[in-house]
Amino acid sequence: MSESATPGPSASEPLIPGAIEPELVELEKEPAAAAELFGAQLDVVRAFTHNLADQGEILGLIGPLELPRLWSRHILNCAIVAPLLRPGIVGDVGSGAGLPGLVLAIARPDITFFLIEPMERRVVWLKDQVAALDLDNVTVLRARAEEARLEHPLDQVTARAVSAFGKLIPLTAPLLRSGGEFILMKGEGAQREIDAAAKPIRKYGLRDVEVITLGAGILPEVTRVIRATVD
Repeated sequence: MSESATPGPSASEPLIPGAIEPELVELEKEPAAAAELFGAQLDVVRAFTHNLADQGEILGLIGPLELPRLWSRHILNCAIVAPLLRPGIVGDVGSGAGLPGLVLAIARPDITFFLIEPMERRVVWLKDQVAALDLDNVTVLRARAEEARLEHPLDQVTARAVSAFGKLIPLTAPLLRSGGEFILMKGEGAQREIDAAAKPIRKYGLRDVEVITLGAGILPEVTRVIRATVD
């Protein structure tokens, strides 16, 4: 686990030298739903959102058009998935900017997270954020999913906009324990991805494969999740 002696962040303190105020980069105003989804962790996710707004485009983590919708389309879009996670060990594959891995780790401090990311510059960003935000429930691994070596099997695997379901199954199913779950954030074509993945679903013994829609009435856009269990 990552450890830091740095005290927890506050919403008003930039965590990266030279950070500029979010409103100067037209960061979306914090939606009211943020307080409901993060509760006591709200200041921590505010700090992360501030850092991502300040450095994300420069580091190639987010596009220039994402700032006006950073909260609703990215931060809260990930956070709405947090109730699907259960205490245990979760691996987030292709963590990139920390979406959903860091957001979920902030929302669920009761869960141990491994963020699996192959690109060095993204790994540096993730490790910097883990230290700055004092997240002691997160370990960052530089590896491809199929090459990751973990001491214990995972209880759940998460991913967002990484690859098609059928391609993710053979890469990540070996990381899961028997009875472990896929929790994969997908777009409108989620059911089509399931239909196209019939062969790997059978090969790797997946059951209870379903699409769950989250966030209706809470977020401007719903979040779709493919959930499946490995026998």
